[in-house]
Amino acid sequence: MAMRLQDYLDQFTRIGGLAEKLDNDVVRCLACAHSCRLKPGGRGVCKIRYNQDGQLRVPWGYVSSLQVDPIEKKPFYHFLAGADALTFGMLGCNLRCDYCQNWLTSQALREEGTDHLADYLRVLQPEEVVDHGVRLGAEVVASSYNEPLITSEWARDIFDLSTKVGMKNVYVSNGFATREVLDYLKPCLQGFKVDLKTMQPAHYRELGGGLQPVLDSIAYAFELGMWVEIVTLLVPGFNDSEEELKDLASFIHSVSPEIPWHVTAFRPEYKMRAKPRTTVRQILDAVEIGYQTGLQYVYGGNLPGSLGKYEHTSCHNCQAVLIKRWGFSIQQYRITSEGKCPECGTKIPGYWR
Repeated sequence: MAMRLQDYLDQFTRIGGLAEKLDNDVVRCLACAHSCRLKPGGRGVCKIRYNQDGQLRVPWGYVSSLQVDPIEKKPFYHFLAGADALTFGMLGCNLRCDYCQNWLTSQALREEGTDHLADYLRVLQPEEVVDHGVRLGAEVVASSYNEPLITSEWARDIFDLSTKVGMKNVYVSNGFATREVLDYLKPCLQGFKVDLKTMQPAHYRELGGGLQPVLDSIAYAFELGMWVEIVTLLVPGFNDSEEELKDLASFIHSVSPEIPWHVTAFRPEYKMRAKPRTTVRQILDAVEIGYQTGLQYVYGGNLPGSLGKYEHTSCHNCQAVLIKRWGFSIQQYRITSEGKCPECGTKIPGYWR
């Protein structure tokens, strides 16, 4: 009889550091804002962090995906633009978005018929992950594909090594975090990309999370000095009203007008196949709302070649085009080595090469 995926994954765990011991062998997980209180034998919302005999066991020692991507694919547009990012992922998520585009890995333990995924996992040590990136010339290591918060001990062990060889590290996250996990990652995490999915608390509850912890995590990551970029997947009928777009942009502006906001196009996926795709016009209108709200850098995404200047980076002071893009490809790069506009000398917010 084939081993269940959950049983297989339990072989690749270690005692986790993001935990608080309570009475009667209960532990509280601190990796995400669910802050699950787990009795012995209990599993968190994510299904992959669990209490075994009063110890929190967490994923460690495998990847479901490992490949080099352009940093723009994350997307980061102001973090080492043009760099290659060694990107790794595991399995599992702390949310359950019906439109998830990576649902096969993120929802693997919630869906039937996923036991075969065990055949595609690669058992690796952190040294092997980093060595792979070095051989391929990656400048950045990114934790992505599933939700990285719930595999933070594994990511931290990789990032500690990648830092030693001069690489930078980023998270591609839903941002449903705790202050504890961000403090834990701070010594080795330079970039934090967050999916800010909606400004409606009820909609966040539908997705299995909550709005306020995401807002708090964005503000706290910025306070910690991480480079933050925000993505909102624009889903027709879910988060695309003018009022909500203004609320999204206003919140980002309240943290810092320098934070880039990516408004990306939805495509029918997973359990949300009946909704229409986001149109070019809807993306353009959302981007313009972002600029009207006072944000300095707003981008459209997932529609390469269709969004004109909103794929590019232009100086917020003189409007000179600094980076021209087509999709994930950089066609022109003009930011100086000091991170300034070559036309007017304005410092461009970001983490530049």
